[in-house]
Amino acid sequence: MLLFFGLQSMDLDFNNDLEKRISDAFCVFDHHGDKLIDVREVGTVLRLLGCVPTEQEVNEVISATETEETSGVVHLTKFLPHVSQLLMERKMEPAAPEKILEAFKILDFENKGYLTKDSFGKLMMEEGEPFTQEEMDEMWPVAIDPISGHIPYELYLNQLMVYL
Repeated sequence: MLLFFGLQSMDLDFNNDLEKRISDAFCVFDHHGDKLIDVREVGTVLRLLGCVPTEQEVNEVISATETEETSGVVHLTKFLPHVSQLLMERKMEPAAPEKILEAFKILDFENKGYLTKDSFGKLMMEEGEPFTQEEMDEMWPVAIDPISGHIPYELYLNQLMVYL
C-alpha cells in the first residue's frame, strides 16, 4: 500500500506524480489547511488538473466525494483516490485538436474558414451543455477577429491550444 500525506491509497496503485498533482491542485483551494474544500470549488480543481468536465460530471465527483458528516465540503482523503482513478481512466479529457477542427468544419457549411458570431453564439448557448452569457463574453475577445467580426476557427483553435 502506498502512503501519501498520511493517507492510505486503498487497493489502487496510484502514481506518485499524479497524486501530488491532485493534492497540489486541491490545496490551492484549501484556505484553512484542513484538507477540506467547498464543493463549489470541485469543478475549478478538476479544470486546474486539465480536465474538461460537464456540470453533470462535476456533480458526480461531488456526490462521490462529499463527506457525510459535513455536507458541502470535500475532504482530500475521498477526493484523491476518486479523482486519481478518473484521471488514470482518462475521463474528462479535452477533445483532441483534430476533433475540434473537424467539428468546426462541419459547422462551416459553405467552407469559408470562419463562423459568424451570431450562428456560433446561438449554437454555444442553445446546444449541448449551454454556455452562459458570462462565458460567451469571456470567449469573444479571443474568438472573434476584430477586423472581420467573424470567428476564423483555425486561428481560434490555435489560440485555444496555447492555453491547454
